[in-house]
Parts: sequence; C-alpha cells; structure tokens
Amino acid sequence: MNVGAGTGSYESQAFEVTAVEPSATMRAQRPAHLSRAIDAVAEALPFPDGAFDAAMTTYSVHQWSDLKAGLREMRRVARGPVVVVGGDPDRVRDYWLAEYAPEMMEIEARRYPTISEIAETLGGTVEVTRIPIPFDCADGFVEAYYGRPEGLLDPGARKACSAWSLVDEQRAAQYVEALRAAIESGAWDARHGHLRTQPSFDGSLVLIKATAA
Repeated sequence: MNVGAGTGSYESQAFEVTAVEPSATMRAQRPAHLSRAIDAVAEALPFPDGAFDAAMTTYSVHQWSDLKAGLREMRRVARGPVVVVGGDPDRVRDYWLAEYAPEMMEIEARRYPTISEIAETLGGTVEVTRIPIPFDCADGFVEAYYGRPEGLLDPGARKACSAWSLVDEQRAAQYVEALRAAIESGAWDARHGHLRTQPSFDGSLVLIKATAA
C-alpha cells in the first residue's frame, strides 16, 4: 500500500500496489498504467488489519492532520514493514538555501516530524537510512538543486516546490533576488561552488523502515 501516493511517481510496477490519495487533482493525474487511487486519508484507512504485505509513504507525513494516527493506521494494515521517506528537520535547517531564504527554510523544517517521533510511533525494529540526493535529481524539492542553484531562479521550478508557498509573494521575491545576487557576484560559488561537481549530496532525505516486533 502506498499512502499519499499522489500521481504515482514513486510506485514500483514490480509489485501489486494499492494507492491511497485524498487529493482528487492528484488522483486524476495518475497515468493509465497505474492502479486507480482510493480516496482516503492516512488517519482512517478503509482496510482490515494486516491487509497488506507492506506499507509505504513518500514525502507526505508532514502534510497529515494527525501524524501518530496515520502511522498507527499504516502499522495496523501492514503485516510486514512500514517504510517512510521524508525529511530530517535538523538537516533542512543546515541546507545552504537557509542563508538566502531563512524564514522559508525554518517553516519548512518545522513541518517535518523528527525521526525519533516516527520511529517511536511505529515501534518494532527500526532502521534509518540516509538517502543521497543525486546531482541530476529530477524531483523538484529544494535540495535537488544543491549544485545547480540557478535552477531555483526559474519560476516554474519554484512553483513545483511547496516550500516556496510557505511565505508570501513579496518575501519569496526577496529571497530569489538575494540568491540571484549571490550567484551573479560569485558569492555563492565562493561558499558552495564545490557542490557543482559533487555527484551526490547527503541532505535531509531519509528512509525509515519499521518491522513489527
């Protein structure tokens, strides 16, 4: 089961996947080769206990209305492991964009639950794995541009990243101009230029796998 499945970008076709997605817009955008998503929320999954071999969710727990209820529901319906991919709030604060968009990145960090909170709620045996972000990462989250800062000057790229919606348009414009000035003056490269040739980045992306006791 894939909770908060969205358009299905992270679903493997090697398995039979039941997708759960509360957004009608997202459900409508799922490609034809994937299963139709069920309209439901993590906090109230419409399945019996132990209905699935495993359950996963990718970059959605910070959007749930009740984190613990959603995680307990995933644990309830999964006979096997529960896997959560999300962001470590402490590392969100350490990312270089915080130098140019401090309020935005602080709000972004506060959205994410801590790794310990997720692990304690799921219980059982918990493994935590850091996920390196590749230089050519196609996803649009802010750290995907760790070595390509010019990408965040593109309005389309910012629109695809929810972090930029956390502040008003005027503040966002100020942040963009601060970043633009740093790139054009060479200040960004003086501090972070080594990232332009770094094949991957150890940022906030983390995978938490909990296996029932």
